[in-house]
Amino acid sequence: MKSNIVKNSNTSWPTPRLLLLRLLTVADEETLTAAEAVRAGALFDMTENSVRVTMARLTQAGLVEAVDAAIYRLGAEGQKLGADVAAWSTADQRVTEWDNSWIAVTTGGLPRSDRKVLRARARALSLLGFRELDIGLYLRPNNLSGGVETVRARLLDLGLGEEAAVFKASAFDGVRQDKALSLWSDMQLEASYKEISQRLHDWLAAKDTLPRDTALREVYMLGDAGIRSVIFDPLLPAPLVNERARQQFFDTVRHFNSEGRRLWYAFFKEGNL
Repeated sequence: MKSNIVKNSNTSWPTPRLLLLRLLTVADEETLTAAEAVRAGALFDMTENSVRVTMARLTQAGLVEAVDAAIYRLGAEGQKLGADVAAWSTADQRVTEWDNSWIAVTTGGLPRSDRKVLRARARALSLLGFRELDIGLYLRPNNLSGGVETVRARLLDLGLGEEAAVFKASAFDGVRQDKALSLWSDMQLEASYKEISQRLHDWLAAKDTLPRDTALREVYMLGDAGIRSVIFDPLLPAPLVNERARQQFFDTVRHFNSEGRRLWYAFFKEGNL
């Protein structure tokens, strides 16, 4: 049973793959036993077999590796993914003052036949907050630490494609400048900050009334949704967003995540007694 706070949100139960990767990313001492994985999966109605099969598949894919009998940690590929996810907690530290210039990416010359490549490209641009100004021309404000060089390296690492041009842009004509300034308006960021923050605060206020298993499930789902919002936040500068509201939102998600980790650590410790 879900509380009304979770019922009225857009959260969903994780797949075995997502659950195991998330737990391994934040695992105490960076390891997770098979028994702990099975106990966690059971909270989300995952069978022992599905959890063990998923762990085996993750191991075969290099995302997970066994360090001892039935003890796992992130593998080389998983550590890279884990670092990407873990970076959410310091996302706001990557923002610098905006000089009103833009970082631009052109994708017109990139191949379009490989769907896997296209998905990786779209995800890379989305993670870095880019929006399409004209066909094949993507923009974001030039307000990230390290500027164009750092953003270019990050995009390539995420799978943008070596042939893509990434450069600093400015002095658009009036029509394009107005369009550029409105590219993120549909995200309604400030309303989203307020809505998610209120949901997290409400849950924290009610958590002591929830059964333990319900609390564990809900803190996972709500925390995961909050972290995802932070990861995909475009980190816009003022006046495109209320920076104070964003900071308060990020602080709320960090606090909620700390509470979630406390509850899950207690759950695993109980099982190891």
